[in-house]
Amino acid sequence: MTDVVLCECFARDGLQHESVMIPTSRKRELIEQFADAGFARVEATSYSNPAVIPQFADASELLASLPRRERVFYKATCANVRAVERAIVDLEAGFGANEISLLVSASESHSQKNLKRSRADQWANIAAMVQAAQGRFRLIGTVSVAFGCPFEGAVDEQQVLADVEAFGRLGVAHVTLGDTTGVATPHSVRRLFGTVLQELPEVTPIAHFHDTRATGLVNYLAALEAGTRYFDCAFGGVGGHPAKVKYGSGFTGNVSTEDWVSLLESMGVNTGIDLQKMMAVSALCETALGRELHSRVARSGLNPLIT
Repeated sequence: MTDVVLCECFARDGLQHESVMIPTSRKRELIEQFADAGFARVEATSYSNPAVIPQFADASELLASLPRRERVFYKATCANVRAVERAIVDLEAGFGANEISLLVSASESHSQKNLKRSRADQWANIAAMVQAAQGRFRLIGTVSVAFGCPFEGAVDEQQVLADVEAFGRLGVAHVTLGDTTGVATPHSVRRLFGTVLQELPEVTPIAHFHDTRATGLVNYLAALEAGTRYFDCAFGGVGGHPAKVKYGSGFTGNVSTEDWVSLLESMGVNTGIDLQKMMAVSALCETALGRELHSRVARSGLNPLIT
C-alpha cells in the first residue's frame, strides 16, 4: 500500500495543449512506461471531438493497443453521452478505459466558454452520462475553477461543496477539485479539502492543480496536510487549457510529476513510484515533445537525501 495515489496526466491533459500531433505508437510507449514506473492511475486519452482537440482522434486506436494491467486504471475524459457510448463500445470490444471523467465548471462563465453549455445543462448532461455508463467504469467527477474563475474572479466555496455533493448523489465517489488557473492558496486549499473530507466522507477528493504562479507544490502540501491522498500531476509540468480553447494567460501547466514525487519521497511519503524509472520516462517525455520541459528535478536530479 502506498501513502498517496498519483495519476499521471501527461498523455491527456498534457498533450491537449500541444499543437504538434504525437504518433499513437509514441503515446502508447509513454503510457506503458508510466505504468511500469508505478503509477496506479494514468490519464490516457479523451473521447473528444477531433475537430476541437485533434490530438485525441486516435483514442480508440490507442486504447486498443494498451495491454490491461492489474490494479492500473486508465482514464479517458468524456464530454457528453456520445463519448461515454464510445467508451462502452470499446469496452465491449475487449479494450478501452476502466475509468472515465465527467466535468463541471464551478462558474457559469467558464462553463459557457469551456463546455459550451450552461451549468444547468451540464449537470443534466452529467446525469445522462452516469446513466449511459451503466456502472461499468470508475467515475471521476471534476469541478473546474474550484478556487477561482478567470472570467468571474472569486468562486463561492459553498457552490463548490454543493457540486461535490451533487456528484456524490449521482454515485460518483471520486471528485477532483481543480485549481485551473493557479489562484489557490495553502489556506484556501486546506479549508476546502478539509471541509470535503469532514462533511462529505462518501467522496474521495482528488487534487488537480495548475502551477500557473509557482504555487502548485505548496498547495499540494496543504491538501496532503488536510488529509488528501489522491493527486494529479504531469511529467515536465505540461498541460493546461486545450490548444484551441484558451483562457487565462501565461504559463498554465500541471504540477510537475518529477518535482512532486521527489518532494514526497524526501518527506518519507511512499508514492509507489520507481524513481529511476521515473527519471528515464521524464527524458522520454522531453524527447517526445522535442524541447526542455519545466521540471526542476529533471534539470537538477533527485533529492540526494532520499533514503
